[in-house]
Amino acid sequence: MNFVKNVGPADKIARLVVGALLILLALMGQIGAWGWIGVVLIATALMGWCPAYTLFGIKTCPTSNPPSSR
Repeated sequence: MNFVKNVGPADKIARLVVGALLILLALMGQIGAWGWIGVVLIATALMGWCPAYTLFGIKTCPTSNPPSSR
């Protein structure tokens, strides 16, 4: 499968930090099973592709085709 990347650098960092925090809190028993949602955040950050962003037409990464200067 070839996914078009739609997760930008700042978004990736945020997803990694929040995902790791959620998993840590789940392991400590602070927030229960919902903390394992962090796995999804980390996976989408590592892939650079978020299916929800595709569904809603959101793209936080820079475009590979800059606008022409004509």
